[in-house]
Amino acid sequence: MSEKKWPDWILRIAVAGEFIGHGMFAIQGKEGWFQYFYPFGITDPGMITTILLIIGIADILLAIHVLVYPIRVIVLWMAFWGLWTAMVRWPFGPDPVWDFIERWTNWGAPLALFFMRGTPRTLKEWLQ
Repeated sequence: MSEKKWPDWILRIAVAGEFIGHGMFAIQGKEGWFQYFYPFGITDPGMITTILLIIGIADILLAIHVLVYPIRVIVLWMAFWGLWTAMVRWPFGPDPVWDFIERWTNWGAPLALFFMRGTPRTLKEWLQ
């Protein structure tokens, strides 16, 4: 493997690991995450568990996709999702700013992978 491909693979594995880990916690219905739904008016534990299940499955599918064929639109979505899930802790959530800062890699790694693959200029490039 050429030296230019190593950073790409390191980021792909890191992003996949993050999304597999979070996806498994979501599938397991991690109770510590319930509090992040409350500010949005979602308080029913059954509904939260169902939403977490859907999110968890999606996260794992995205993780597999980024390993097998990381198309730009999916990688950019992963960056936005990582940013959103960091932001529900602060300023939208109950946690201190440090919980948000600690999770910068959740959106930074997918964003770096996105830019390493080049900024798309056409629809075809978004899907490559």
